[in-house]
Amino acid sequence: MDPRAATGRDVKAWLHLLDAAGAEKRTRQRMLSTLSAFYGHLTETGVVPANPAALNRARLGLNRSSRDASPTIRLTAAQLHALLDAAGKLPNKTRFKDLYAARAVAVVALLTLGLRVSELVGLDRQHLVVSGGEPMLRLLGKGGVHREVYLTTLAAEALERYLRERDLLQETSTPALRGRTNGKATSPLIATRDGARCSRFDVNALLRRVAVQAGPALEDVADKVHPHALRHAYVTIALEQDARIQHVQADVGHASIATTQYYDRGRRTRDTTAADLVEAAIRAAGAEPAGERAPGEDPAGERPVD
Repeated sequence: MDPRAATGRDVKAWLHLLDAAGAEKRTRQRMLSTLSAFYGHLTETGVVPANPAALNRARLGLNRSSRDASPTIRLTAAQLHALLDAAGKLPNKTRFKDLYAARAVAVVALLTLGLRVSELVGLDRQHLVVSGGEPMLRLLGKGGVHREVYLTTLAAEALERYLRERDLLQETSTPALRGRTNGKATSPLIATRDGARCSRFDVNALLRRVAVQAGPALEDVADKVHPHALRHAYVTIALEQDARIQHVQADVGHASIATTQYYDRGRRTRDTTAADLVEAAIRAAGAEPAGERAPGEDPAGERPVD
């Protein structure tokens, strides 16, 4: 049919067909969101008079609930530490071994900040700045919302090492943490060897290779490790470390936080981020062997992240 003639009834019929074909609830939620965004654009540009996909999700059984179990694997601080360690030891016999290792560590370290993979690959070097004496990333998140993500010492050092290796390869002396670099400001923050922007698929493949290299710590879950798993880990570890939930939500850019309350730059300081708590947990996990959970200790429940 002509998509301009679609009605809410047509969209509902499409959703029922997806359900009958075996599409899971989360798949149907995502597909409806995509369709609604598309028709929202057509509505704004005057192509269609109304959005046929703007349906009541509760009546369709597609509303999101905190009771819905998250399918994302839960990684511990010890496993994140193992990923960081393995990233720096990826096998490589080319003359670019140091560059590739530094890039792998930087990617894992940045993902431990709770970034979405789309946010990571969309970053340019100009988005790396120092504000108030603190290194941070200014990024464009989901829904077109801008936010600031403070760099932990771990992430800042990994990123500085990677950019230094990259600049040496290109025979430049560009500083790593200045935000405005000599002709490099608009280049991707994470790049391929020839300077092109890495795709989300590149990052996903790299992370999977790192997980396989991590050995026993991740041998049972290596094939399930992906960028969103690290974002999920950021939230769960931060909350386990008693971070304020408002700070965690602001760190990862959840849409449920009102812009005026949590994205006000005047309220965002080093003390209102959970990043340092997560870094401390990762470092502590690497300082001593990961043991069994103490008898009677209840594991923290999973919390879904978008």
